[in-house]
Amino acid sequence: MLGCIFQYFYTSFLRFWLKWLLRQLTGKCELQRICAGYKPGAERTARAEYSLESSKRKVLRASVNAEEDAVEDYVEKIIKEKNVKEQKDPMFKKNLNLCLLQITGYKNLYLCVEQLRKEVFDSEKEEHEKMLLKLWDLLMPSTTLESRVTKQWGDIGFQGDDPKTDFRGMGMLGLTNLVFFSENYTEAARQVLSHANHPNLGYSYAIVGINLTEMAYSLLKSGALKPHLYNSVEGSPQMKHFHQLYCYLAYEFNKFWIQEEPESIMEFNMYREKFHEKVKRLLLDPDVTLILNLDSTN
Repeated sequence: MLGCIFQYFYTSFLRFWLKWLLRQLTGKCELQRICAGYKPGAERTARAEYSLESSKRKVLRASVNAEEDAVEDYVEKIIKEKNVKEQKDPMFKKNLNLCLLQITGYKNLYLCVEQLRKEVFDSEKEEHEKMLLKLWDLLMPSTTLESRVTKQWGDIGFQGDDPKTDFRGMGMLGLTNLVFFSENYTEAARQVLSHANHPNLGYSYAIVGINLTEMAYSLLKSGALKPHLYNSVEGSPQMKHFHQLYCYLAYEFNKFWIQEEPESIMEFNMYREKFHEKVKRLLLDPDVTLILNLDSTN
């Protein structure tokens, strides 16, 4: 209760006067102090994001929802609104522009990911079918698929004879992640598949991959991926950065599963949650970067 009261008092009254006092003492607004006082990355961008969202000025609050091509205009508006003297702080414009690209880029990335997640796999669409068959060819280059609907799909971890039913939860996002991993880290993906087909420690490769797509999606939606993306992407994060995060999860989960040695696949949910908690703990580090340190095939 006392914490809530203090938080309300701080955000409503104390923070304003503290900012005013620091501006009088330093000659710089809060955003200038943040951009000058922290190195590029999650801590600086997160503080700038909080400052913008908490501002009483409409243009500052609106800037965090700008389209990428409008970021520079918003930077100019903020400089004018805060009466920043550029000749006295020549790096401020560049640093604020970078922060805003990361902030708005994260929001736009979520919208793109959500759009792909909502796209239903449609076997009537040629591009969907080609992508599915490409996944097979990448993972099983020496084995010919006997037909489009076949029990062979179980060899790469699908549940039924037709994989389209397994994409319902994550839509085309699940398939796109599986193909991205297989295409860009082919040897690693085949190694993970071989581990998944282990007689004792095996799991359904494709189904688990789709499950890990859901994990990546939920981390993105909650904002938990901000430290990783703000540290690893200089500018606006793109879809490829989300796919690369999936690759990290797929590879690291496989290592985690083997190290834990579960008694059976029936324990998957428990170990999946343990792995999820491990990733969330890593993301609490302001310097975190979840990068798959392998040589890309391409």
